[in-house]
Amino acid sequence: MSELSQEHHRPPGADAPRVTIVLPCYNEQDHVVAEVERICAAMDRAGYGYELLAIDDASTDATLARLREAAPRFPHMRIVAFGHNGGSGTVRRIGTQRARGEIVVWTDADMTYPNERIPELVAILDADPGIDQVVGARSQEMGTHRFLRIPAKWLIRKIAERLTNTRIPDLNSGLRAFRREVSLPYLRLLPPGFSCVTTITLAFLSNQHGVHYVPIDYAKRAGHSKFHFVRDAYRYILQVLRMVMYFNPLKVLMPPALWLLGIGMAKGVYDVVSDPIYIRNNTIMLVLTGLMIASMALLADLIVRSRNGT
Repeated sequence: MSELSQEHHRPPGADAPRVTIVLPCYNEQDHVVAEVERICAAMDRAGYGYELLAIDDASTDATLARLREAAPRFPHMRIVAFGHNGGSGTVRRIGTQRARGEIVVWTDADMTYPNERIPELVAILDADPGIDQVVGARSQEMGTHRFLRIPAKWLIRKIAERLTNTRIPDLNSGLRAFRREVSLPYLRLLPPGFSCVTTITLAFLSNQHGVHYVPIDYAKRAGHSKFHFVRDAYRYILQVLRMVMYFNPLKVLMPPALWLLGIGMAKGVYDVVSDPIYIRNNTIMLVLTGLMIASMALLADLIVRSRNGT
């Protein structure tokens, strides 16, 4: 970000909070304070040491002003103001990088997620060292373009399940808690938009980090949705393929390569039987295309295996 200001509101003795909650805020003036109240009340009752990073993503309404007015009431809240709009993925990436807690929670400020259950997600991580991320799996879809989103998200989720060999109840839930140390190598992979939550899920699953799902209710959002169906669905699909290619390219490239080789070989047998001295050009193209894609898959896999870190 070219310009970024921060206001600190830290309670005495809270130098090392256990939990950091990253709350992206963009044009949420009518309900952002209510969301902050709900989160802080739940964390105060649970007794966890925490900080709430309320990050204003260059809102064009009074969101930042409302946060600043409410700041004295919430000593655990830190306000971060971006100089220009970077998208929810950028907010979550920078918030996670600047987090002081061992556990990072992502959620939204639009009143859709049951943020009073954040301590429950944190408790699951505390109770089981084998779990690195807890995701709130939504029981229903309440967003805009609902009848288009449901089948599109189902298809994208099934593609992700197929490519990761893992059951994924909710691929792009915005409510999740994870171990910050585990997430750090993958933060540079986060795109600036909504598909950042898909990315962090696939990054954990592709590297055998334990991901646990908790069923949650999902309410109708307050304010106006920033989701654009065609653009964001397209980005979701690309991001799923990109992430699996990044960690396991054989999953994406080898199946079509084998199909093309199989079809080409079968077509070659048919050509020889029908005319022993002539193999058709399309048969040769099928076999060569399959061989090229298979070679790309093996080369990409070699690069992935020789890569240090992520």
